Amino acid sequence: MLTVSADEVEHALPYGELVEVLRTAFREGAVQPVRHHHTIERPDGAASTLLLMPAWSDFMKTGTSDGGYVGVKIVTVTPDNNARALPAVMGHYLLLDGKTGAPRAFIDGQRLTARRTAAASALAASYLARADASHLLIAGAGALSTQLALAHAAVRPISRISVWNRTLANARKVAAELASLGFETEVAHDLDAAQGDCDIVSCATLSAVPLVKGALLRPGTHIDLVGAFSPTMRESDDALMKRAAVFVDTRAGALKEAGDIVQAVASGALVAEAIAGDLFDLTRGKVKGRTGGDQITVFKSVGAALEDLAAAIRVYEKLAG
Repeated sequence: MLTVSADEVEHALPYGELVEVLRTAFREGAVQPVRHHHTIERPDGAASTLLLMPAWSDFMKTGTSDGGYVGVKIVTVTPDNNARALPAVMGHYLLLDGKTGAPRAFIDGQRLTARRTAAASALAASYLARADASHLLIAGAGALSTQLALAHAAVRPISRISVWNRTLANARKVAAELASLGFETEVAHDLDAAQGDCDIVSCATLSAVPLVKGALLRPGTHIDLVGAFSPTMRESDDALMKRAAVFVDTRAGALKEAGDIVQAVASGALVAEAIAGDLFDLTRGKVKGRTGGDQITVFKSVGAALEDLAAAIRVYEKLAG
């Protein structure tokens, strides 16, 4: 069995390649049971969360007869880990042979998740962002910020990147990192002004209040919403949901977990039936993506086990030779 480090994951999954891996995965499909969510009570009164995200090859849809693969991402969320100088979220991915159940690879789950999350946003942008989109605004300076910039640059001619974060020092750090990679970068001090002067807004924060505002966006902007992974979180306002063509990674996940979608539906700003499509629809040609240069588009992701499985298979097959 292979043990795959974070650096090995990154080297094995260049974004141009990974976007195409996910395009094929959504087109062909996989079996994705509802993820398991368990609260772990601890003697000290604190609690941790255990998440299990399984998926396996969908032979009924692909028509394949080989053994395929089974995979499960194992994630723990321990909020008080900050006091221990440890990440609150940790994870690994276990990839198994689909015919025998034999373990094939144990893969760093944090880096795998970051790469596939950014690649899913880029996959959506390949359908929804203008072909000439060159100015990207990154809202949030966390671990995903650089990954999102690189992923979008793999599908659109990104040359200028603005970075906004509530903590200015963190925005400066990300901007400097991206500058070292050859991008023209700047720190955005005013998020409201910045979002009205770009082609793509990629927002990856833990915000519970809207940051991206529909009234401020210029025609033709594409909005990529990556944060707000629970119903109580939100990165966009109702005005955006009323104004934009809204797409999601998976309908079931977005309608249950994505705060941007759940809250907009609850307020009446969006009806579930008005969601224009998901990544299954886009990759299979069931719906069109962007239909005009002035159209504002939104992509909201919450993550799908299919993405982890597809990325893990590519890592294993490349490293196993």
